[in-house]
Amino acid sequence: MSFYKIISRNIPELKLKLAQARLRDDPEQYIKKTTMTAVFLTTALLIIAFAFTKKPNIFLLFPMVFFFAFFYFLRYVDVKIERIKKDINQEIIFAGRFLIIELESGVPLYNAFMNLGKNYQIIGSYFNEIVEKVNLGTTMEDALNEIIAITPSPELRKLLWQLLNSMKTGADVAGSLNAVIEQIVRQQQIAVKEYGRKLNPLAMFYMMMAVIVPSLGTTMLIVIATFMGFTLPLSFLVILAGLVGFMQFMFFAIIKSARPPMEL
Repeated sequence: MSFYKIISRNIPELKLKLAQARLRDDPEQYIKKTTMTAVFLTTALLIIAFAFTKKPNIFLLFPMVFFFAFFYFLRYVDVKIERIKKDINQEIIFAGRFLIIELESGVPLYNAFMNLGKNYQIIGSYFNEIVEKVNLGTTMEDALNEIIAITPSPELRKLLWQLLNSMKTGADVAGSLNAVIEQIVRQQQIAVKEYGRKLNPLAMFYMMMAVIVPSLGTTMLIVIATFMGFTLPLSFLVILAGLVGFMQFMFFAIIKSARPPMEL
């Protein structure tokens, strides 16, 4: 048994995550790619570090650096899933209403799925898969079940479950979808309000830590250095500016990641 297969068997949820992330690799292939990427990155970083330090014992850090790099790249599948969730949540309200209009206009469910697949890039890919499975002989109910299993978005899963239940019970599909869409809209409105409440303290904290403190601190440092007759080297000021820039970038990244992935 290969090393990659042993690792992949110890991560049983990896197969489902790869399907949800729309990656075609099987767990063993993904572990192999992750390992090779971590090896190359670790080697490159240590060679660069050796070029600056000229200390051969820097290569003793290989296991530790590789360990961190491996688990960092292993998280790529989770990052991809979160990105897909956000993309789905941006489309789900409009795609759901599009589907309702199609069904209320008398369009058959199969054709409505085809039309939705043509008009929406992210959610449409899931409905295109349903259509492809039906074309290959899978029943509509089984195709929906298979797509539900690999859908990373709870909202899309809820919509597909409602479609499936309506088909099984013979209920009005459009009416059931209306209720689901309204519920998702309410959830997204609540998320927007929570984001607004979080944004105020984040903005205040940003102004304090990334604008006021660095500017006043740098000014006071220069004044104190002038009185003491000490000259601040240019490299120190460049590093300080870089740290302030990095801090501002991190704040913007936090604010952007906290923003609800939706367009109401």
